[in-house]
Amino acid sequence: MSAIPPFLWPVFAYLMGSISSAVIVSKLFRLDDPREVGSGNPGATNVLRSGSKAAAIVTLLGDVLKGVIPVLLAQYAGVSNGMLALVAIAAFMGHLFPIFFGFKGGKGVATAIGVYAALSWQLLAIFVLVWVATAALSRYSSLAALVASAVTGLASFAVFNQPDQLQLIGGVFWIVAFTFQRHKENIERLKAGTEGKIGQKK
Repeated sequence: MSAIPPFLWPVFAYLMGSISSAVIVSKLFRLDDPREVGSGNPGATNVLRSGSKAAAIVTLLGDVLKGVIPVLLAQYAGVSNGMLALVAIAAFMGHLFPIFFGFKGGKGVATAIGVYAALSWQLLAIFVLVWVATAALSRYSSLAALVASAVTGLASFAVFNQPDQLQLIGGVFWIVAFTFQRHKENIERLKAGTEGKIGQKK
């Protein structure tokens, strides 16, 4: 893998991120297209609304792996931290703007989790712990994702504390910024008090 030209790693990551787990899994499970039901978001949460927990779990795992695999492979190939940050961003952006599905993707939380897991187990642990705590207290999945993303971004300064790791911090903050951008409608509903809670049927 070290023979692969460095510039191809972000391309590979983006193409892998562009594979829509929600759409593919829904077809395999003979469910409605997640882009045409519920929130219209091709993600595990919307697949769960179809009534199939198994399909939602498979979708979640698929989206996480889209972040894990390209970042781990790039690390194994020995790319620089700057290139690694680009690979992480590309995988995440592929999920948000998938070339195979008309550039209409999901919100990226699961793929971000995969990226964090591949970059650092500490980032993964922080995200998961904050998400669980916030979700348990508020019952809002979107709020939990936003709070966990923000805390993870801040924590990246402590996790990547070497001079040559600044690019990784930049990569994490790029992902955090787009996570907030993709949740702008959720943020408005949270402000208005109309956001659906976990377990609440729409």
